[in-house]
Amino acid sequence: MAEISTIARPYAQAAFDVAQSDNALSNWATFLSDAATVASQPEVHEIANNPRVSAAQLLSLFEAAIGVTHDSQRNFLATLVNEGRVDALSAISTAFLAHKHAFEGSADAHIVSAYPMADSEVADVTAALEKKFGKKLNATVSVDESLIGGFSVAVGDEVLDMSVRAKLVRMQTALTA
Repeated sequence: MAEISTIARPYAQAAFDVAQSDNALSNWATFLSDAATVASQPEVHEIANNPRVSAAQLLSLFEAAIGVTHDSQRNFLATLVNEGRVDALSAISTAFLAHKHAFEGSADAHIVSAYPMADSEVADVTAALEKKFGKKLNATVSVDESLIGGFSVAVGDEVLDMSVRAKLVRMQTALTA
C-alpha cells in the first residue's frame, strides 16, 4: 500500500488550488483541520472501515460533525469518502498547510518556554525569530518547566534550543568528552 503522505499530496494540492481560486485559504485550513480531527477519532475510524456503513452515511457523519457549508468542501469530502481516503485527512491537512505557508511566505513556530510568557514577550521573540528565519511566523506557545529556564523553538524541521536544560547537557558533554 502507498504511504499516506504520497496519497495525501494530490488531494492537498487540489484542495489548495480550489481554496486559492475561492480566496478562502484560511477557511479551507480550518475545514481540513476539523475534518482531520474528526477522522482521527477511534470511533470514526471504526465506522469508516465498517462495510455495513455506506459512503453516504459516512459523509453525513462528517458533514454533521464539521458543519460543512460550502459545496466545494462537501464535494472534496465526498471524494475522500468514496475513494476510501478518510484515513489520509491528517496528512492532507498537514500538506495543505505546507502549501498555504509557502504561498503566504509564512511558517508555524512552536515556542516551548520554561515559564508562562506575556504577550509582549511572545511578540518580541516572534519578531526576532522572523528576522532569523526570514518569514512571517505563526507562533504557538506552551510551557515545559523541565527546561529550567529559557525556551526552545521549532520552525518546520529546524529547532533552536535556548533552554538552560540544553546548555547543561552541552556542558556535560563537553566535560565528559
